[in-house]
Amino acid sequence: MAPGTSLIGSLVREEGHIYSLAAKTDTLYTGSDSKNIRVWRKQKDSGGFKSSSGLVKAIVISGERIFTGHQDGKIRVWKVSPKNGLHKRVGSLPRLRDFLRGSLNPSNYVEVRKNRTALWIRHSDAVSCLSPMTEQAQGLLYSGSWDRTFKVWRITDSKCLESVVAHDDNVNAIVAAFDGLVFTGSADGTVKVWRREQQGKGTKHVPVQTLLKQEHAVNALAVSAVAPVLYCGSSDGLVNFWEGERHLVHGGVLRGHKKAVFCLAAAGALLLSGSADNTIFVWRRDGSGVHSCLSVLTGHTEPIRCIAVVEDNAEGSDGGGGSRWIVYSGSLDKSIKVWRVCDEAPDAMFQGSGDGSQMFDRYPGDSFAAGSSSTRSFR
Repeated sequence: MAPGTSLIGSLVREEGHIYSLAAKTDTLYTGSDSKNIRVWRKQKDSGGFKSSSGLVKAIVISGERIFTGHQDGKIRVWKVSPKNGLHKRVGSLPRLRDFLRGSLNPSNYVEVRKNRTALWIRHSDAVSCLSPMTEQAQGLLYSGSWDRTFKVWRITDSKCLESVVAHDDNVNAIVAAFDGLVFTGSADGTVKVWRREQQGKGTKHVPVQTLLKQEHAVNALAVSAVAPVLYCGSSDGLVNFWEGERHLVHGGVLRGHKKAVFCLAAAGALLLSGSADNTIFVWRRDGSGVHSCLSVLTGHTEPIRCIAVVEDNAEGSDGGGGSRWIVYSGSLDKSIKVWRVCDEAPDAMFQGSGDGSQMFDRYPGDSFAAGSSSTRSFR
């Protein structure tokens, strides 16, 4: 590990495999196949809350609300009671009244599988990913599903504004990002770029680019916190990335994992990638755009499925000159590891500029570069 990086704890409660995490300041939410959402405060078990059905595949925090996406196709909404600090379910997406009202109109039904129809405002398969987008005008929530669609929700009134058939297979990742762009990754091996356009009180998402088209499933996406860079983790163990604000160009590949990359998280200049090889790689992008591997975090005994990051505000945590982060990693070994990670390192473990034998490849003229057959407009 790099200086200042260490394992500082392990959270274990035998409730099943860990599939989702969300963190805010000193509070951590964990989702598992037990249907429970466990709450940890200051790395101590602080109770939890339970849904009636559906493995918890995604958790995000937006303002005072916690949104959870489930295997049963539902999105549930929770709030913390100011009186007793307990979590209470305050609704679901779509709202029951919207569902009942919409079900009366035959035009609201769309075909989701052969000889099967469903209301367009409701996911017909597992909700695999969630991403909030907060703006001055309105807060939006994006949900991606194994039904091949992503949906756009207005947080203030829980209204479904739009449903987009985005891919030919499961939508595994969605990120709402800079310049009104939304990125989706799928089991069909593609990464697509969508631009959000305002239409009255609603939205319309227009496809503008297909960044990647491959045989291997795309499992995770993340956007850099300090630069217009999109990262993509896929089942071949590679992390591809693209750079640019309006038209993205392939920047290179981060190599190192021996098995599928299941999750990504960005913090400051860092990118963390979790894999089926039971490791987490810590990458750092410098001011010139070159990536280095600072650390490889080991300790899990089963594949890592989710990562959450918050800034380390502990007293004395800013010593050493670099930014420090608390990183939570959830695994199929039923544990959550807690790491302190520093983004400053005098000697990176791996750094490169095009040599295929190195950990990092950067070759603007490669098969994914701008103008190639693999970077094409999506119609």
